[in-house]
Amino acid sequence: MKSPRQLADLPFAAELQPADGPLELEGDYDRAWFDGSAFSDALAGGSRFADCGFTGATFDGGRMRRARLSQVWFGETRFVAFDLAESSLTDVWLSGCVLAGVQAFALTTRRVTFRDCKLDSVNFRDCSFTDVRFEDCVLRDVDFGGAKLTRVRFPGCTLTGADFTKVTCTDVDLRGARLGASTGETGIRAGYDSLRGARIDTLQLVTLAPLLAHHLGITVEDA
Repeated sequence: MKSPRQLADLPFAAELQPADGPLELEGDYDRAWFDGSAFSDALAGGSRFADCGFTGATFDGGRMRRARLSQVWFGETRFVAFDLAESSLTDVWLSGCVLAGVQAFALTTRRVTFRDCKLDSVNFRDCSFTDVRFEDCVLRDVDFGGAKLTRVRFPGCTLTGADFTKVTCTDVDLRGARLGASTGETGIRAGYDSLRGARIDTLQLVTLAPLLAHHLGITVEDA
């Protein structure tokens, strides 16, 4: 399925039914559309979402741990101090979303796209990412520690303070990403030795060379 760029591109968009009200523990949602909904301290662990859409929604606190999401669209949605850990995401699209202080460790994700999103202090430790694309996103202090990354792409992204400690990379493509802000902040904070299997471009190599040398204990100085 081609990645949609707006809600109307979804093959089930015409069948979405407006929904409102609080999310429920172990709830079952099929073809529901939450437009402008505000969820504060929601308790929706173990819930199932299939062919659903969220537009202009806000998740402020709360838990949706071990949820199952399949073919779900999130547009202009905010997640603040939200717990989505140990959930399963398949064919999920996030466009123009903000994720801040989100606990998302041990996720299992397949064919997930983050487009024009801002991710700040998101915990992706021990996740399994397969065919995941971060496109034109800003990732600040995002922790990928121990994650398994398979066919993951970062075109047009800016990474600052990312942690790749003990990640496993299979066909990971960092080309086209900006590794560090204009202020001189480090794009990758830790985990250089775990990037085996990743592809970078020449500019990125120049940016990372001093950090790689320092990590390997190499002193670079002119005679």
